Amino acid sequence: MAVQGSVLGNTLCLYKPFSSPKPILPLRLHNTRANAKTCFAALSTDSASAAPLLQPNSNREEIGRPLANFAPDIWGDCFLTLPFHNSEFESCAKQVEMLKAKVKDMLVASATDPVANMHLIHTLCRLGVSHHFQNEIEMQLAHYFATLDEVIDHNKDHDLHTTAVIFQVFRFHGYNISSDVFNKFKDANGEFKGSDIKGIISLYEATQFRINGEVILEEAMTFTKSELHSIASRSTDSDLTEYILNAVNRPYLNDLERLEARQFIYFYEKDASRNQTLLKFAKYDFNWIQMLHQQELKVLYSWWNEMNIVSKFPYIRHRVVECYLTAVGYYFEPRYALARNIYTKMVMMWGILDDTYDAYATFEELQCLTDAMKRFDISAMDKLPADYLKLVYKTILDVHDEVEEMVRKEGRSFAVDYVRREFTETAEAFHEQARWAHEGYHPTFDEYIKTAMKSAGGNLNMAHALIGMGVADEKAYQCLINTDNMIYKAINLLCRLYNDIATNEREEKRGAVTGTMCYMKQYGVTRQEATEAFKDMIEAAFKDMNRGCLRPMPIPREIVNRVVNYLRLLDTFYMNDIDGYTIPETCMKNVGTKMFIHPIPL
Repeated sequence: MAVQGSVLGNTLCLYKPFSSPKPILPLRLHNTRANAKTCFAALSTDSASAAPLLQPNSNREEIGRPLANFAPDIWGDCFLTLPFHNSEFESCAKQVEMLKAKVKDMLVASATDPVANMHLIHTLCRLGVSHHFQNEIEMQLAHYFATLDEVIDHNKDHDLHTTAVIFQVFRFHGYNISSDVFNKFKDANGEFKGSDIKGIISLYEATQFRINGEVILEEAMTFTKSELHSIASRSTDSDLTEYILNAVNRPYLNDLERLEARQFIYFYEKDASRNQTLLKFAKYDFNWIQMLHQQELKVLYSWWNEMNIVSKFPYIRHRVVECYLTAVGYYFEPRYALARNIYTKMVMMWGILDDTYDAYATFEELQCLTDAMKRFDISAMDKLPADYLKLVYKTILDVHDEVEEMVRKEGRSFAVDYVRREFTETAEAFHEQARWAHEGYHPTFDEYIKTAMKSAGGNLNMAHALIGMGVADEKAYQCLINTDNMIYKAINLLCRLYNDIATNEREEKRGAVTGTMCYMKQYGVTRQEATEAFKDMIEAAFKDMNRGCLRPMPIPREIVNRVVNYLRLLDTFYMNDIDGYTIPETCMKNVGTKMFIHPIPL
């Protein structure tokens, strides 16, 4: 059952400029770096061999608990023992600074030619190094968009690749350039034409920025996807085939920035027209940032172990790397070290709560836990009926207090207050879904989605992501929790539908109520038809999210970028309709290895 048009509300308005956050000093580095392959080789390809699966206890207390027997952490002590050489880090940092100066000169010099400048900006973004030049890029694009007719000079015959690159650069940075720029690439019958492979790939990438109602981009997507598959099937050039299939399967807007940068560096190195300075800069920058991330991850693993979480809560999904990977997905840039630390700790607390509701506590215990979560105060702990629940509750409160102390000196305690409220509402949604399962009640899909959009945690995750961002003031929080906000609706709907598609059969076997089940009941369709309907809803929400992220905006662009990155996270963690957080060995092991373990050969 297809879903036509927009499923969301109206867009936002009013753009407000912002200042760059202060840089965060690197974490203490240990003189331990050597061959990263040593660590990778120690990882088991079979998660079951890394540690025994959690088995239900045989005592009577465990009877009736909805145990999920989650697979253990697949990384072991990898990041606690990962070698690191401080001299290598310092050398890499010096290369980054030296090459950065050269690239900045290139960027400034190219400003005299708007088209050449847009191509350079596009390449910087794809290589993952544009974060060094945000102010320069913002100033240049603002000027170009104000004088758009000069950039898209209709007296000049810009080819498809150039037009698509200009379109991508503007849309990626929130400028609502019209998709009519592609009309000239249609023939007399209104069909797209073109045989240039680079242009077809660029047009396909441009279609990822489409919004509801942009018929021309829908037509372009159909045309380019068909053409690219046809070209790949006929090509005898393995490099070209690999490049095409990567573009089709993992478009730029769908992949995590670090993964996309690494992949593009790989392809860019094979490009005969590559700029060696840009290539060298991108490699050093990727490796330098990777070393920073390794050390941050080491600190978080130590914190997790010091908290003794594995022993305290053996029934939960222990996913330190996956939680940190999510933080890096939001903001990989060095200046966001504090934000990554905060976000990772907070999302770990969400994981403890989620798994307690879904995979351990009895319904009677959950009623007490929900009452305590509504109070969010240590005095409520005495009302909890089990020692492990008291430990869950205290751990969650302690970490929120720890994070509040981290941001209090910057006057940002309000951010944690917003998170507490979202956390409480999420717990209430968890409880409502537990009640459905306990009572054997199957709601309609319309009833289900109202609660399940909150339990999916989309808005809570965004609230977590903003705590460590100094640019995220109270206005930003108020904007993102506004239920009439297009972004708010899209975030929560996308998070819920992605999850339901990936987990519905497994969860139903455990007695949970799922969106697929509710949709099948309400509309009298098969499971496959329900899944296809969900994917149609995702498509419509995806386009509405694109629209909601266009200027003008009431929140800084720096925050909007995190919303875009949230979409990339969802698409990565639920790749191939698999829940990568619950079953990380399927794809997240490969993702984590590329992002955090293997440096790029220089």
